[in-house]
Amino acid sequence: MKKAGSEVLAVGGRDVVISNAAKLLFPAAKITKLDVARYYVAVAEGALRGAGGRPNMLVRYPNGIDGEFFYQKRAPESRPDWVDVVELEFPSGRSAVEVVPRAAAALAWMANLGCLELHPHPVRAEDLEHPDELRVDLDPVPGVKWAQVREVALVAKAALAEVGLIGWPKTSGKRGMHIYVRIAKHWTFDEVRRAALALARDVEQRAPKVATSKWWKEERQGVFVDYNQNAKDRTVASAYSVRPTPEATVSAPLDWSEVADCEPEDFTLANMPRRYRRVGDRHAGIDAKAGSLEPLLELFERQGQGDAPWPPHYRKHAGEPARVQPSKRKLPVIEIGRAKHWDDALAGYERWRKRHPEAAKHLEPADVLVDSMRGRYTTWTRVRVNLQHVPEQLRPAQEPLDPDEKTLSSS
Repeated sequence: MKKAGSEVLAVGGRDVVISNAAKLLFPAAKITKLDVARYYVAVAEGALRGAGGRPNMLVRYPNGIDGEFFYQKRAPESRPDWVDVVELEFPSGRSAVEVVPRAAAALAWMANLGCLELHPHPVRAEDLEHPDELRVDLDPVPGVKWAQVREVALVAKAALAEVGLIGWPKTSGKRGMHIYVRIAKHWTFDEVRRAALALARDVEQRAPKVATSKWWKEERQGVFVDYNQNAKDRTVASAYSVRPTPEATVSAPLDWSEVADCEPEDFTLANMPRRYRRVGDRHAGIDAKAGSLEPLLELFERQGQGDAPWPPHYRKHAGEPARVQPSKRKLPVIEIGRAKHWDDALAGYERWRKRHPEAAKHLEPADVLVDSMRGRYTTWTRVRVNLQHVPEQLRPAQEPLDPDEKTLSSS
């Protein structure tokens, strides 16, 4: 018997129960849990091209985008027998059985769990050690305009073409852009990351005023080409993912001819199914275009710069430079605040600006360091300020954090 408030979707011969179907997950846009499930059914073929057949980390918003969310690597023990899973080992030494969606019904079932985004690993469930995807994540520093992200995307396209690879662009659904590259399942995670690092450095060399490959935020300017998204255990919101924004923007696959004029807000849960019916999946041909990483790996050797820093929870690698933030070595960086929510952290920064207007007017966009800090199950936001452009006599001292949600640092 159907429970009160639930709806049953018939999807590909499966009945998927959507509990509390009328729950608002996006209050401003008035989008319900049932709307999210129906959206993923409508774009299922394209969404599965990006996330299907791969282990997926679940990012759950059970009470909508205004409530708490959490990361869940382990598949729920209570699940339909038609939802596939695979056991994945992580660099930490732990392992987890993760969900592997293979059909539209699985996407609807994930939506019922409050999963707005799809977060697949870059491997197929049948071969967990050899990625078939290199991911170029273009992440603008605060203050960088969207036009600059598009400019760097086109530089990356040219750099990829020069080494015989085809990039498939998409909006991230937020401030950045992703370019996916299908590759043969021949190289290890470390080799794919090394190739991505070579590409990032090449893009920076081609466009040093707008792109950077620097890992430490204090050293970045413009758009960061995040090579570390190719390290094992990293996931990125895949094509058609619904992002936790008030308008329910989505990660939209693009044709390169659309990149120069697109805007992130052009693509939402409400209008993407119409676009999908009209133009189809812009990444429909991606699986037929797997390329070789050998030219990028050869470029890495020619660049002669060696490795670059890994994220902090990874083991130390041979040839990796010191994993010490520049701010702890030489740059005058102060911490402003820590908060559970992005908006609260930035509000603390605005209060700091009002207290120190003379210092604030000397700051450049890249001097404001906004870090999304991921704990084991949740994220929190840290704001720091690099005072390198502020005259020494005007540099404020470190103050008590505002806001100061201390417990979050150990999450």
